[in-house]
Amino acid sequence: MVRHARTCARDECCGLLLGRDGEIVEAVRARNIAGDPATRFLIDPIDHFAAIRTARARALDVVGFYHSHPHSAAEPSSRDVAEFDYPDSLYVIVSLRTEPADVRLFRFGSGNFQPVSFVTVA
Repeated sequence: MVRHARTCARDECCGLLLGRDGEIVEAVRARNIAGDPATRFLIDPIDHFAAIRTARARALDVVGFYHSHPHSAAEPSSRDVAEFDYPDSLYVIVSLRTEPADVRLFRFGSGNFQPVSFVTVA
C-alpha cells in the first residue's frame, strides 16, 4: 500500500483489502477514476469486480479498502465519511505527509470510522 501510494504520490491511490474474518491477507491495487484524483478517490468498478473474483477464487473476501492522503494526515476526511458506505469494513489510510509513511487502520460502522490500530511503516 505504501509503495502504491508513493507511486501515485501526486494523486490519491486506492485499492481493496482481501482476507477473511477481519484479517487482511493482501492489498489489491485499483485505478482511481475520480475526476480530481489529487483530492479524492473512486475505485474503478472493473477493478472492484476483478478483486471480488480474485478473492472468491482464493477462498477470501473483500474485507475492506485503502487509499492514500498524499498531503494530509492518515485520518478520514469529511469526504471519506460522507462517501463511504460499507458497514463493518476495514479501511486503511496511508499518509505520505511524513517519513516514514503513516498507515492507520479503521473499521467503518454506525456511519463513521473507528480506529482499530496504528501502524508505522518504514
